[in-house]
Amino acid sequence: MAHTDDATSVQPIMRITSGLWMSKTLVAAHELDLFTLLAAAPGCTVAELADALELHERPTELLVTACAGLGLLERDGEGYRNTPVADNHLVRGQPGYFGAWVDMLELHDYPGWMRLGEALRTNRPTVFDPEEKSSLFDNPDSVMMETFWDAMSAISRVTAPVLGQTVDFSGTRALLDVGGGGGGQDIELCRQYPHLRAAVFDLPSVCELTRPKIEEANLADRITLVPGDFFSTEPLPTGYDTILLSNILHDWAPPDCHRILDKCFAALAPGGALLISELLVADTKDGPLDAALMSLAMLVETFGRNYTAAEYRAWLANAGFADIRVHPFTAPGANGVVLARKA
Repeated sequence: MAHTDDATSVQPIMRITSGLWMSKTLVAAHELDLFTLLAAAPGCTVAELADALELHERPTELLVTACAGLGLLERDGEGYRNTPVADNHLVRGQPGYFGAWVDMLELHDYPGWMRLGEALRTNRPTVFDPEEKSSLFDNPDSVMMETFWDAMSAISRVTAPVLGQTVDFSGTRALLDVGGGGGGQDIELCRQYPHLRAAVFDLPSVCELTRPKIEEANLADRITLVPGDFFSTEPLPTGYDTILLSNILHDWAPPDCHRILDKCFAALAPGGALLISELLVADTKDGPLDAALMSLAMLVETFGRNYTAAEYRAWLANAGFADIRVHPFTAPGANGVVLARKA
């Protein structure tokens, strides 16, 4: 006979297993432009929405009811309207638009996650074929790559202001954002610190995708693009007093991380600073959940993982850095920054 508390104790498992339902509901509504439609015409009824979306009323009702349950829509008389979170982040053209992240997950991440068991058994990515190319960045002309960098820009845009509040950039003259494709970090940091000048160092194709974002932000006079490859034999550009690695090292296995850190050390003058902004896994490797799940995402996407602050401390010391400090914060794309200086 079942215990009387089973109905309560099984709820955490129900919440976990319904995660796919929730995410795919958001993806479907976003693909249909439901939130942009309701921003232009709040209060639409199910019948009106069905007509506008070219759907039958039954699935339309099911979709908007689920979106309301998720906190993305709310009733408005006989119809529905966006909640503030949907209005601010899921309506195309809004300054805080985050839909590119939703697009990237559907196009890029979810197919690989549906083969997670295979990734676990083979210890190989499932979002691309490692036999055909060495990384997901090997096809720069694909629609997926443009979507990917739009998503990176979106998540950087909401993470950078928190980084800028955690780290004082008032003494930074020139920032080199290594692997900074999308330019989201640099755009927001330059807005936050009017004296700051920055450079995005990334693959030539990624720089070209980043250029319009910098121009649209009216920051082309303060943010430059430096095409390059941090795995080439060429050194990183010099003349920058601070180097930023934002969500870069988690893409790579430890030997590659060591190569990147060594190149950063060589590029900095004495007294220069290196910042590593990441979702840090706890030293005890029992969370936090966002960092742990992003680390698992690296299994299906790359040959890397999310690392701990202790691992970064050891690697940085081995590369020659000193005065290594860790500052936690809360943001969608990172939960802390590791700071180190070249003595």
